[in-house]
Amino acid sequence: MQREKDMAETLKFVYTMILFLFLFFVATESGTELIECEKDSDCPISWHEFFWFRCYRNKCKWVHRFP
Repeated sequence: MQREKDMAETLKFVYTMILFLFLFFVATESGTELIECEKDSDCPISWHEFFWFRCYRNKCKWVHRFP
């Protein structure tokens, strides 16, 4: 009985790690696409209340908007 519980716990841990690693790699890959720009108006419009895109070193960066 104890062996079956240990096996179940091990499988839960493995599944959790696979899910975590998958989400981590998806999040890091989606953040690497940068839009080239020359000025702030070349960047896309952000509808977020606290963040916006700014042109920094010819790349559009997601920056915090200070109130």
